[in-house]
Amino acid sequence: MQPKRFQRRKFCRFCADKSAFIDYKDLKVIRGYMTERGKLLSRKVTGTCSVHQRELTTAVKRARSIALIPFMER
Repeated sequence: MQPKRFQRRKFCRFCADKSAFIDYKDLKVIRGYMTERGKLLSRKVTGTCSVHQRELTTAVKRARSIALIPFMER
């Protein structure tokens, strides 16, 4: 039998900072929630709450549509 490991609880970084909204022009923040291939990371992985995950998704889609970030990297 394997010993149980203590896993730290994930928290929403946006709720902790009390940020007003997620800006699509803030590429440092957005790239932190994407893989190197250009896909969005899930809530399960990042710990983002559902409200901010939806805002993050729309911010990424807006940034992609005006070519601030690519749709897919090779």
